[in-house]
Amino acid sequence: MTPLAGKVALVTGASRGIGKGIALALGAAGATVYLTGRTESAAEATVPLPGTIHETAALVHETGGQGIALRCDHADDRQVQQVIERIAAEQGRLDILVNNAWSGYQRKQQSRTSGFHTPFWKSPPEFWDTMHTVGVRSHYVASVYGARLMVAQGHGLIVHVSAPAGGGYSENVAYGVSKASVDRMAADMAHELQETGVAVVSLWPGIVATEMIMARRKDQRLQPYMESPVYVGRAVVGLALDADLMAKSGQILVTRDLGAEYGFQDINGHQPSLEKGVWRPAH
Repeated sequence: MTPLAGKVALVTGASRGIGKGIALALGAAGATVYLTGRTESAAEATVPLPGTIHETAALVHETGGQGIALRCDHADDRQVQQVIERIAAEQGRLDILVNNAWSGYQRKQQSRTSGFHTPFWKSPPEFWDTMHTVGVRSHYVASVYGARLMVAQGHGLIVHVSAPAGGGYSENVAYGVSKASVDRMAADMAHELQETGVAVVSLWPGIVATEMIMARRKDQRLQPYMESPVYVGRAVVGLALDADLMAKSGQILVTRDLGAEYGFQDINGHQPSLEKGVWRPAH
């Protein structure tokens, strides 16, 4: 089944992890998926983890979709604008924008003494930028250009990949504030877009079995309390197919709640626990 055939999506930060899983799920649903990242070859990877944008694009093709890899440094506004302009020129539309690019974990991946759990007054002020330049500002910039296409066509879905750290303390001050900012951005963008047919949501995955998480585990099996990156992608597919999507615009949504609502499962029929390893926004 290819329910998203003819639809065009952009997934940022898709060399690996959640972005890669979302790109694969959208491809499996038949979408044309543009995917961005900085890693084009293993030799130029900035983190000691596998994955390139071209490898992800090839896997999207294998699922039945069309994967188009575009190198983009999301710290550079002009490069982000050029990605959207290319999509407009080649496709004339953009149906789904998934803002997933984030550089906050790079220091954690590169060094055990990254300062990720250091109190804010003991950290250099520049640590803030690792969480906010790519991950908050970059989400805003991509949405500015993406929304212009969507508003003109009268429909669209913008998904900000966030985390439960937006709702309570986790890891460090800069991390939590960055996720709270993303959640608020979704709500405020939805307010301004409410009459346009363009929906904006913030998406909270639970504990996701990314390459970074699994590299630290001896047991490589997907545990009951974990979800795969593809499961997060299936939540995005479910949203894109929701006939009443605008009713969810502006909300913080939890992937496992969407799994229960839309009836999708994780890989190999795995269904992550609805309780352990998942957080929900306070109302």
